[in-house]
Amino acid sequence: MIVKEEFLSKLRRYFGLNLYEVKIWTALLSRGVSTAGELSDIANVPRSRSYDVLETLEKKGFVIMKLGKPIKYIAVPPQEVVERVKKNVHEEAKERVSRLEELKSTDVIGELNTLHTQGIELVEPSDLSGSLSGRHNLYNHLELVMKNAEESVTLMTTEQGLMRKVEGLRPVLEKIKKRGVKIRIAAPLTKENAAAAQEISGLADIRHTNAKARFCIVDGKELVFMILDDTQVHPTYDVGIWVNTPFFAGALQNLFDLAWKDMKPMKR
Repeated sequence: MIVKEEFLSKLRRYFGLNLYEVKIWTALLSRGVSTAGELSDIANVPRSRSYDVLETLEKKGFVIMKLGKPIKYIAVPPQEVVERVKKNVHEEAKERVSRLEELKSTDVIGELNTLHTQGIELVEPSDLSGSLSGRHNLYNHLELVMKNAEESVTLMTTEQGLMRKVEGLRPVLEKIKKRGVKIRIAAPLTKENAAAAQEISGLADIRHTNAKARFCIVDGKELVFMILDDTQVHPTYDVGIWVNTPFFAGALQNLFDLAWKDMKPMKR
């Protein structure tokens, strides 16, 4: 049996299996019913490991152990496996969320907050900076800094970036808007993102710009800026820089304020 490495990688990603597990499983699928020894030879997995792997796959619902000697294993239909994995992932996620919710009411979170507060007091202002890799991490950090805004949030983004921010950051924008935080967004306004701009117009003052830049300033103190063109980079390889510096963030805020005056307000 020859299975391409690319296909095995996809299976590992979708089903959360390790390399030995995915090799044994695909070998069994190709045979229907087989012994651990046979599967070991077909999949090129050490025989000493094949029994442990099959036991794990059985617990996960991928295979069924057939009674008798020698012990054989039967492959569960792939569609049924998908449903079982979905159910397991859902149950595990609910359990983890429940545990994290319980954590909020314990002394543990209080002790963690104390440690963080004490640690921040010892940090030099110049050390409050970091690199963010991947668009998912970027948006997580954007949400974090925006969530703590007290006065203002200034966003400058691209045509596609505006649509992404409406989709991913709208909940946090709604929360800070209710607290009275002033939100301004500058982006190229086009037919493609018109619906997104209209959707968020009640939360932010939106204006059109032809300038191409990607950054967020919070309270004139914190700055997150992306260093790559989002049309030229895969989301996984997007890169951003976070700095907590009133001097630099304030200077950029002043430059933005000057440019803002000449930007055209969005047409309702």
